[in-house]
Amino acid sequence: MKNTALTDIHIKLGAKMVPFAGYNMPVQYAGINAEHETVRNGVGVFDVSHMGEFIIKGEHALDLIQRVTSNDASKLYDGKVQYSCLPNKDGGIVDDLLVYRLDEKTYMLVVNASNIEKDWDWISAFNTFGAEMKNISDKTSLLAVQGPKAAEALQSLTDIDLASMEYYTFKKGKFAGLDNILVSATGYTGAGGFEIYFENSQAEHIWNAIFKAGEPFGMKPIGLGARDTLRLEMGFCLYGNDIDDTTSPLEAGLGWVTKFSKEFTNSAALQQQKQEGIKRRLVGIEMIDRGIPRHDYPIVDAEGNNIGRVTSGTQSPSLQKAIGMGYVKTEFAKEGTEIYISIRDNKVKAKVVKPPFTA
Repeated sequence: MKNTALTDIHIKLGAKMVPFAGYNMPVQYAGINAEHETVRNGVGVFDVSHMGEFIIKGEHALDLIQRVTSNDASKLYDGKVQYSCLPNKDGGIVDDLLVYRLDEKTYMLVVNASNIEKDWDWISAFNTFGAEMKNISDKTSLLAVQGPKAAEALQSLTDIDLASMEYYTFKKGKFAGLDNILVSATGYTGAGGFEIYFENSQAEHIWNAIFKAGEPFGMKPIGLGARDTLRLEMGFCLYGNDIDDTTSPLEAGLGWVTKFSKEFTNSAALQQQKQEGIKRRLVGIEMIDRGIPRHDYPIVDAEGNNIGRVTSGTQSPSLQKAIGMGYVKTEFAKEGTEIYISIRDNKVKAKVVKPPFTA
């Protein structure tokens, strides 16, 4: 099992460590609910160094990215980030990812930890353009500093004006006394904040500097457990749960990152699917009766007929109610539709809602 450059620090802080995507990762420190509230209302720090990073560069770097991703990367400019998908040849998704334009001929792709090798092999197979590809995952660390107090807590560490950065943009500058650190106004929590990329050798220095600067703001380390509850409240997809090799981006509500203004892997089939209409759709689920919708629980109608399955679910710490996401037949996907979650063979009443979930 791999460690991040900060694993020893997590263990010293008393984190509960679990295997995740081949890495030894902190799932919680003080507890998921407390950590969730810290991020929603203040500021918290996630070590997400397990994520993968690829550099694609050269005259035809953009051509390769356009070929393998569903979104239109030609719209990017220097310092802009784009959410996208790698469609497979069967209508499903190889992975979801972020595309960073570093300059006209240089891009960074940020992929899910569990898919690093799979994504690398997939993209490489389409590299008939001679683009230079470099996998920098093992030498790159990544911290996500998330929450409404993130900009204020970090500003003393950098010459980048954090408060003025637009969502899904990034800048390189001095950070914690180090040059050329990439700071991105992105995140997976819906609470605002930044993601900071740097080399493993700089990890301990940057971690310590961030926590020293963040101390007056009540900054805390946050584990992957709260990362999951935070993203679920926003309705953000998790690869392997809500999207995978069998789910189409259109079914998953990712039509907004599926641009038919260009050709990409399986684009003709996906365009046909859009024209003919999809047979199932990913929806938000809010429980009416008592019970938590867990991954893979069946979703049924009033007569008990199977109409879908739950992909993610939890007791929402912010909302004090059980929520989830799942695929249902399209005729049951309308907001407000009453559905039932089959929990230990009991039909438990729920309704379809549109994420993000609110109180």
